Parts: sequence; C-alpha cells; structure tokens
Amino acid sequence: MRRKEALRRLGSLGGASALLVSLSVAGAPAAAALSRVTGSGSSYVGVAMTDWQNGATSRGIPVNYSATNSPAGVNQYGDRTVDFGGTEAEVSSLLAAGGGGVSAQTRGYQYVPDVAGAVAVMYNVTDQAGKRVDYLHLTREVIGRIFSRDITRWSDPAITATNGGKSLPDQPITLVGRTGQSGTTALFYDFIAYAAPDAYQRFVSRNVGNGMGNLPSGVRPIQLPERGPDADWYRLLADSDQIAQAIGKATIPFSIAYDEFAYAQRHNVPSAWVQNGAGQYTQPYAENIASALKFAELRPDLSQKLDKVYSNADPKTYPISAYSYIMMPCTTGRDTCRGGYGDQGKTDTMTAFLEHVACDGQINMARIGYSPLPPNLSQEIMNSNSRLTGQPPKQLNAGNCGNPTFRGSLGAGATSPADPLVTGGIINPDGKPKAGPGAAGPSASAGPSTGPAGGDKTATATAGPDDESAGGGSKNWREASPAAYDEGGFGGFGGWAALVLFVAIVAPLAIRGFIRKLRGS
Repeated sequence: MRRKEALRRLGSLGGASALLVSLSVAGAPAAAALSRVTGSGSSYVGVAMTDWQNGATSRGIPVNYSATNSPAGVNQYGDRTVDFGGTEAEVSSLLAAGGGGVSAQTRGYQYVPDVAGAVAVMYNVTDQAGKRVDYLHLTREVIGRIFSRDITRWSDPAITATNGGKSLPDQPITLVGRTGQSGTTALFYDFIAYAAPDAYQRFVSRNVGNGMGNLPSGVRPIQLPERGPDADWYRLLADSDQIAQAIGKATIPFSIAYDEFAYAQRHNVPSAWVQNGAGQYTQPYAENIASALKFAELRPDLSQKLDKVYSNADPKTYPISAYSYIMMPCTTGRDTCRGGYGDQGKTDTMTAFLEHVACDGQINMARIGYSPLPPNLSQEIMNSNSRLTGQPPKQLNAGNCGNPTFRGSLGAGATSPADPLVTGGIINPDGKPKAGPGAAGPSASAGPSTGPAGGDKTATATAGPDDESAGGGSKNWREASPAAYDEGGFGGFGGWAALVLFVAIVAPLAIRGFIRKLRGS
C-alpha cells in the first residue's frame, strides 16, 4: 500500500514537472483579458507584419496593422489614433525634412527592432532581341547615378560595363517610386547619397522646392519631386504592392524601381544584382542581408547608422539592407517616455505580440523576403517589453525562442541563387568582366567611399553629439555597437540557460526511470 502511494505521488510529481517544463519552455502566458491593439505605418515591414498578425491571431492575440508609410505611422502613433507605429524613418529625420514627428516626440516612444530587410532594385527591361532581361547587374555608383538622373538611358556605357559588355537598347530610363512621404524613400536615398554623392547633390539642388521640401544639408528626402526638371521621368505609385505589380506585369516599359524585396518575392519580380564593397554582385536574400547588417551600428536609442553596411567588404553583403522598427510607449528608463498604455489589456496584448515577433515570428522571414533578427536584437524586443511593463525582461535562448538564429540558422529560403553572369561565363566570380567589351571603364568600379559632402563617411562605434536627436533616447542608455549575428557559444544563449534546458529535459526522464524501478521491485 505504501509502495502504491509512493508511486502515485512520484507519478504526480513527474507529471507536474513535465507540465512546468513545458510551460516554461513554451513561454505560454497565463490567461488574461487582452484588448485589441492597432498599428500603422511602414510598408517595408508590411509582408512580415501580415505573417505576424496571422500567427498572433492563431494564439488569440488581437492585433491589426495597416501598411501605409512610415511618416504616417509615426504621426498616427503620436496623435494616439493607433497604439503602435511601424517605421524606418526616425523622428529626427521627419522633423528635419518637414514630415511631422512633433506629436510622437510629445507622446514619447521607444524604437523596437522587428526584422531585417532590404530594398530591391526592380526593373522591366528587354534586350536588343526584345527578350525580357533577368540578369541585370549594377554597381552602387551606377544605381546612385540612375536614381539621381545622372544616367538617363539604358545604353549608357556604365550600365554596359556592369553587365560584362552586354549592351541594352538605347531607350530612356523611367524611374518608379513612391508618391508622397515614405520611409523606404528616405532609406533608399540615404544609400543613393552615399553611392553617388556628386550626382545626388545635383539632384537635390535641382528639385528642392519642387515637392521634396526644403532639405537642410545632410537631410535625406522622404519624398520624390512632384514637379520640376526631374518629375517627368518619375512614375510615382501609391504603395509597395502597386510598384511591384507594375514592374512585374511590365506595364511600364524600360523602367527601374526601388521597393522592398518582400514585394519582389510576393509578385515574382526580377531584382538587380548589386555590387558590394568586396566587388561581388549579390541579391537581397537572407544570407546577404544578414552579412550586411553585421556592420549596422545602433545608436543609444537603437536607431540605425548604415554607412558601414553600404561599404561592408564581406563578399556576401547586400548593401541596401536595414532594420525595421516598431514604435511604442515605455514607462521606465527613458528621458522621453511619458507613460504606457493606461489599459492593462493593451499592455498585455502588445507584450505578447512582441514576444511572438521576437521568436516564432522570425521563423518564416527568410522565406518571404527578409532575414530574421540576430539573437541580441530578439532580446532587445524583450528588453523593450520590460521598459513598457516595468518588469524584468525575459531572457531568450534556444530553448524558449523559435528564432532560427539562436540555432545558427537563418531558416528556409535564406540562400541566394547562383549569379547568372558568372555561371554563363560573362563575368568572373570576383565580379569583374571577362576580357572583352566592357572590361574597362571607371563606372564599373565598386563605388565611392565618401559621403555627400565629400567627407569620410565611416561610422564610429560610439554615439556622438550629432546623435542626440536621432530619436527618443537619452545618450547614455545604450552604447552604440554592431548588431552582430555572431553570438558565439550555445547558439546565442549562456551556459546557465544551457544548464536549465538540460535539467528541463533530463529531470522528467530520471523521475520516470525511478518510477519504473520501483514498479519493477
């Protein structure tokens, strides 16, 4: 009788231990009344946000997001018409470029990194025989000159040189971009200013006051010219989906566009191979985005400084890569925070949603055109939750977080296809043309190393006085450092976490073995 009672108690203990372990590893929240939260803004993150919303809905987390544009999201967040914003445009850049941001600054906020992405250079071009081109290669400088209207025809020798001497028809280049204000426009033209500083400066000088706003020195445009000398060469469309569909369906002949790579994937649109700082041509697949963003530097408020990404000499780098951010309140630790949500249900929903984004939400990112966050930035999401709630942050590791980067992977779909000009014998693996036409020419170079003012654009590892207004943070909150994907040891979590995971797995097995021995005796 005593032996049966002991077995019963041990069996209960084993079951309880297994249940406790299951809950701790899964991170399952206790049942609570969740209030719906709404967000709006960035189209850059729009495809990822759809995936996250679907996952959140399946978990009973009520979230709704409208992909419009970053400035709209920042301003709607500030006006309290939405609970969170999506953005790549910092508040400071909106204030400087006349795009709003005052109400967000008044409300207070924190930047929360949510995914790594890239801007693709899409195109609709036919070759001399009338066949649609699917191999376009461009250097950073040539991209900068095209989108600054310094190169205006597809037959330009600089374009011929980047494609191993294969010439394209003598047709004018039509530029396709976003109408109105856009965080993607700001992000892309920050790259253009780096890639072709002289052509960019001439472009800005021609168009200031023609719908681009009055841009102080060093401030990037958040919208393209609506009138003036360059406006006739632009086709401005309302959103990312429209741009991708227009290029994909070939409705705008001999056109080139900038758009988020996720939309190129969604609509099966060709994206250019872009030459990086190592002289290699790459496309914006997850492995190339991840390589590029090893050199992204984060200011104290987590906003990004991308100069080193543009010049990164890692051969896999796709240089037009960047993080996207969620903007939400926080209640502690920040000199610009002015309170949370006031509604506990919204706080619980937002923290549950962000934990999903940090972990299981990263699983599909490579497949749909992004790259998952590195472990340190997934942890920053949990730190952001902590600043919202005032509670200690949950520590993520490979045992409790589904983000594949905790296991040294980027997930399915991360690998870039082979370069068709290399496999076709047109250019060498190092990106240089084979001997023949186009093998020479200054426009085929890897690009400049100076910024728009002609000065050194190399980013420093610490935040300086110019970074104070980068948006939302006190200078001493966080040291600026690379957002590295290489976390080392145990796939990005410490030895203590490995021990906890080991005990969580082994303890129930040991208890069951002990029960079997008792039964056998």
